[in-house]
Amino acid sequence: GPPFGRLVKALTLLALAATPTEGFSAATGTFAAMQNRLFSPFAAKSVGKVHVATHRKLGPVMSGSHLVDLKGKVAFVAGVADSSGYGWAIAKQLANAGATIIVGTWPPVLTLFERGLSKGFGEDSKLLDGTDMKIEKIYPLDAMFTTPEEVPDEVKNNKRYAGLTGFDIASCAEKVKKDYGRVDILVHSLANGPEVTKPLLETSRNGYLSASSASAYSMIAMVSKFAPMMPAGGSCISLSYIASERVVPGYGGGMSSAKAQLESDTRVLAWEAGRKYGLTVNTISAGPLASRAAIAIKKGGPGERNFIDYCIDYNLANVPLPKPLYADDVGRWALALCSPLGGAVTGTVQYVDNGMHAMGLMVDSTTFQEYINRQKGDPWDFWKPDVGTKRLQEEDP
Repeated sequence: GPPFGRLVKALTLLALAATPTEGFSAATGTFAAMQNRLFSPFAAKSVGKVHVATHRKLGPVMSGSHLVDLKGKVAFVAGVADSSGYGWAIAKQLANAGATIIVGTWPPVLTLFERGLSKGFGEDSKLLDGTDMKIEKIYPLDAMFTTPEEVPDEVKNNKRYAGLTGFDIASCAEKVKKDYGRVDILVHSLANGPEVTKPLLETSRNGYLSASSASAYSMIAMVSKFAPMMPAGGSCISLSYIASERVVPGYGGGMSSAKAQLESDTRVLAWEAGRKYGLTVNTISAGPLASRAAIAIKKGGPGERNFIDYCIDYNLANVPLPKPLYADDVGRWALALCSPLGGAVTGTVQYVDNGMHAMGLMVDSTTFQEYINRQKGDPWDFWKPDVGTKRLQEEDP
């Protein structure tokens, strides 16, 4: 009906207004290496046969955010520790729309993050108006613990937690309520699997349960503790991955199970938090990004590419939209979900992956290589796995 038509039109305008204004540059090679430079603070380096020559300046890519006005809204983003991941990108887009940004950061990296903020993250911090994104306050947050009683002495006495208290979820929520009175937007952008490099068959019970606790149950705990201070119409979002429903060899340690739990919990939380508090709850299944956390999953040796680099190249070869996936793509869609544009959307898994979730047969398969190489003309000129790479090279030779 007309209301749905207006929503579609508004979302279309938002998407059109959000077209990236900058390209990217690289001497040669695959997009994975390029993306590693685009979203990480590391210096230019050679990776295998690829040498990335310049650092793309991540300026604002969303014009027209006036369509969404979040002035006066408070957004708590859990899991931000640098400028290279989806959490930062979401925070930035919410800030572009006027929201007050506060974050929860894992205690062992809190000092490092604060130091980075004091030095500045350059273009990664720039908003549409030319100012730097301001993080109003940083709270220590360890999502493995819901209440103070759950924190063991070995953690309390750990030097990485020295001088910090109240970093469990409940205590963090209490601090936020005392400081700001409420939270309108709750973002869960964190996950951890201590045995992520192990196959599921070799994953220990403790490793499996730790992945579930940090990556899935933490969302339940956060909604439980933050929802009472959230006004009706508020939004809760988390980040998932296609491994929740498809096999991704190498993404182990129970992390695929944890993401499946997260998606299932999203539906139940949407019902419960919707009925009790009037909140929406959704998760975004995002494509691979060379964030610092993703690089750490299986980091290559000197001169070697990382596991995430291969995942990115695989996506570029096989997705329906063979183009780069930027952190801001996820940030913009999170903004829509957290705004009145997404007010009737809840209990969903939103795919922001250039269509990878829709694929069954992958065109870069070596099994089909001979067959695919023989195909000429339309439509195969658009279907071959190197289409995306060629387009990128044509745009920036």
